[in-house]
Amino acid sequence: MIDSQGYRPNVGIILINEKKQVFWGRRKGEQSWQFPQGGMFEQESFDECMYRELNEELGLFPEHVEIVAKTNGWLYYDVPVHWSKQNSKYRGQKQVWYLLKLVGQEHHINLRHHNSPEFDAWRWVEYWHPVNEVVKFKQEVYQQALNYLAEFLEHE
Repeated sequence: MIDSQGYRPNVGIILINEKKQVFWGRRKGEQSWQFPQGGMFEQESFDECMYRELNEELGLFPEHVEIVAKTNGWLYYDVPVHWSKQNSKYRGQKQVWYLLKLVGQEHHINLRHHNSPEFDAWRWVEYWHPVNEVVKFKQEVYQQALNYLAEFLEHE
């Protein structure tokens, strides 16, 4: 599902632990690291998409997390032209970002929960670490999401 401007609706997930560190996942078969994220299905709500992606990518269920906050409105990023298909209207992603607190145990995180895992490794990193580590074209949207959600960390 791509909108008229060429953006695919998507949710991004920033999962924090009790030390306010964030989940950082390595994409399967690659050396690039990122937050969990995924595209929305038609008629799917933001929360439904987030919980589905959380389960598909991390093997977590709603009882394993608490929603701390989410961004108000879309944050956008464009993908490099050579990544989008020729003659495609696809420009990139528009995302709503969630800040989730892990209330389950670390052992509940299971990257192999589904048949086609997105990640093959993960670790906890400091809150701002991902901004400079993520692929360049996502850095600005990561900065925006982390900036927006940082104020909610104080209450956790």
